[in-house]
Amino acid sequence: MAGTLNKVMLIGNLGKDPEIMHFENGGSLVKFPIATSETYTNRDGQRISNTEWHNIIINAKGLVEVAHKYLKKGHKVYLEGRIKTRKWQDQSGNDRYSTEIQVNHMTMLTSRAESEGAANDSQGSYANTESMNSISSPPPPINTESQGNNQQETDDLPF
Repeated sequence: MAGTLNKVMLIGNLGKDPEIMHFENGGSLVKFPIATSETYTNRDGQRISNTEWHNIIINAKGLVEVAHKYLKKGHKVYLEGRIKTRKWQDQSGNDRYSTEIQVNHMTMLTSRAESEGAANDSQGSYANTESMNSISSPPPPINTESQGNNQQETDDLPF
């Protein structure tokens, strides 16, 4: 085998709203934790649930704005990236290590309806595009000939 591979694929829920950081050189990044959980039954028949927390870093230019604007705590998301371990020193001068997932691909799995239900009082701009499209489309044509004797066909079904 010639080479190595550092690839991570996760589906999980955000543990808090994404935090955006801007840098002097014009760059920016977004970070947030996600939780992945597994549930299984042990030998004694008890259901066991394990949750693993992952520190997520997104610094790809297009993804930073999308993640910051549309992701919220509790949303489900699919992420692809790589594992990165950083070494840093704390206030006492001790070496510390942080393991993060550096994301280069993201798919939001929480639907607009679920997202709007979670935040009824605030509508994001991507939620407004659907209502704008429905306003601009013309109403369906009304067939006046079939309205005479057929009362069964004039029900209030939305489809």
